Amino acid sequence: MTCELCALLAGAEAGPGAPLWRDAGVAVLLVDEAAYPGFCRVVWHAHVKEMTDLTAAERARVMAVVWEVEQAQREVMRPEKINLASFGNMTPHVHWHVIPRYLDDAHFPQPTWAAAQRATPEHVLAARRALLPQLRAAIVQRLGA
Repeated sequence: MTCELCALLAGAEAGPGAPLWRDAGVAVLLVDEAAYPGFCRVVWHAHVKEMTDLTAAERARVMAVVWEVEQAQREVMRPEKINLASFGNMTPHVHWHVIPRYLDDAHFPQPTWAAAQRATPEHVLAARRALLPQLRAAIVQRLGA
C-alpha cells in the first residue's frame, strides 16, 4: 500500500499537490480542496506514525512550521478561525492540517468533515482562490527559501 503523503512528497517539484515549501525534514503542501482555498498540510518527510516517534527537536520543528503557515493564512486569507488537526487514521504519517475557516464556509461552525450547513457562493470561493499566489509567497517568505 502506497502512502499518499510520501507519494506527494516524492512527486514533481511543480504542479498540483507538489510541496510549495520544504526543507530537510518537513514540507508544506497546498491542498486542492475547492471549498477550502488556502487549506495546507504540514508533512514530516520521514514515514513515521506519531508525533512521539519524532525527537523533541523534530516535534518543535514541525510545530514551528505549523505556526508560520497559520500566521501566513491569517495575514493573507483573513479567516474567522484556523482549524488545526492531526489525525493520521487513513494515512499513518505525521502531518498537520491547517485550515482557514469562515462564517460562510460550507461547514462552519462544525468541523469540515461534518454535514454541510450551506453552500459557499462561488464568487466568494473565487475571491479566496485569487489570494492563493499571495498565500504561497507569504509562506515561503515566512519559512525562507
